[in-house]
Amino acid sequence: MIEEVDGVDVVVVGAGPTGMMLAADLSLTGVDVVLVERRSTSDLVGSRAGGFHSRTLEIFDQRGIVDRFLREGKTHPVPYAGMASLDISDFPTRHPYTLGLWQNHIERILATWIEELNIPVERGREVTGMAQDDSGVEVTLDDGQTLRAKYLIGADGGRSLIRRVAGIQFAGWEASMSALIAEVEVTEPTPVGIKYDDRGLHGLSLMEDGRTTRVVTTERELDNSNEPTLDDLRANLSEVYGTDFGVHNATWVSRFTDTTRQAAEYRLGRVFLAGDAAHIHSPAGGQGIGLGIQDAVNLGWKLAQVVKGDSPDRLLDTYYAERHPATARALQYTMAASALQRPGPRISALRDQVDWLASLPDVRIHLAGLITGLDVHYDLGTGHPLLGRRMPDLDLIVGGSHVPVYSFLRDVRPVLINFAAAGSIDAGCWAERVHLVDAEYRGAWVLPVLGQVSAPTGVLIRPDGHVGWVGEGTTSGLVDALGLWCGPQPT
Repeated sequence: MIEEVDGVDVVVVGAGPTGMMLAADLSLTGVDVVLVERRSTSDLVGSRAGGFHSRTLEIFDQRGIVDRFLREGKTHPVPYAGMASLDISDFPTRHPYTLGLWQNHIERILATWIEELNIPVERGREVTGMAQDDSGVEVTLDDGQTLRAKYLIGADGGRSLIRRVAGIQFAGWEASMSALIAEVEVTEPTPVGIKYDDRGLHGLSLMEDGRTTRVVTTERELDNSNEPTLDDLRANLSEVYGTDFGVHNATWVSRFTDTTRQAAEYRLGRVFLAGDAAHIHSPAGGQGIGLGIQDAVNLGWKLAQVVKGDSPDRLLDTYYAERHPATARALQYTMAASALQRPGPRISALRDQVDWLASLPDVRIHLAGLITGLDVHYDLGTGHPLLGRRMPDLDLIVGGSHVPVYSFLRDVRPVLINFAAAGSIDAGCWAERVHLVDAEYRGAWVLPVLGQVSAPTGVLIRPDGHVGWVGEGTTSGLVDALGLWCGPQPT
């Protein structure tokens, strides 16, 4: 039980995938973090979301936990609209696929990791308010208890209380369709595959337990209410299929829409938003968990450096500057993917044309880069194509052994890799904050979408895996980059 205290560095509200990833990154840097979650247990009821794409797997690889997900999930081609998919087996990544894994398993795996890191999680506690001043944030819980922290992160979902109390605008596009989604048992055989009709997409699929069926069925009329019933599901299935398949014993029944919104700000003083609290969208394309995980690893290390006094407060402004445009682009994709799932002969014709276009090599590469998150490019200025992009997980030769790049990112510290003569690049007074690695790489440098690029002589990799400096025969700009991403020169 939390007691009223001063001195907690960060409170994260919401112990979904985004909140847990944030807490883990903060904890790995030595920051004192507490998770507050209104659900009383870490067991998520039902499957919910269905997996994530390549860049999310790479991020888990950076933290050394990707095998936990790979052991339980199933790999698939990348979906982009309706029944269509993209083969990305030729993409330059260790994970050229989408991993199918239900959210309840994803959260269980992350919760186990959080427990191993000894991160306190206050479950069954709901945040009812917060107020900030120049030195911190006071968080009020549902029993009237308060918790004071230096910073507060709202990872509390699309209906985020933190966002509403902070007064951050949540503009975007209203819903144009709604669909029911549920896990139920059935008494009749169900059809295989996806069906399109005059209202949209429908499908029933047997779950891994061999007993439960997952149902998705589009409603004829838009319904924005949040509490559908099993009777609503029965009625919709009967209209679409002529039978309700005897659905009963529902694990859960929910409704989703294609509402698309993005927070006008991701930061207000000492309060931050991440994941669904910062952006909501149609589930078409499977972007949800991945976008939140990318938010988490972008914000976590920056906040840690400010909390520890290594970096100035202005570093935190780069969170919005980088993640807002990257996410806005992804939201455009989800709207397009959702539109392609609408009913009618005109949309069917459009879907056929998009399928044909996606078969063209350049279009396939462009779409796959966007969907997987492998082409995310933060605007860090002009320079080598690597600058601002995710560092590929190359097999380096270090001290005569083969070592993957991502193994150096386990402890959420920047990595400076020297590909020139040993000792020719120096971290200087930042040596205690940065991993310095003399390495060799003998293969081609290939980036998703861009293709082969010239080999750099050095790279500074930020803790989120994105490249903050590239050396091209000189160390020009390295000191400035170290000062920006690792803090002013230590004295």
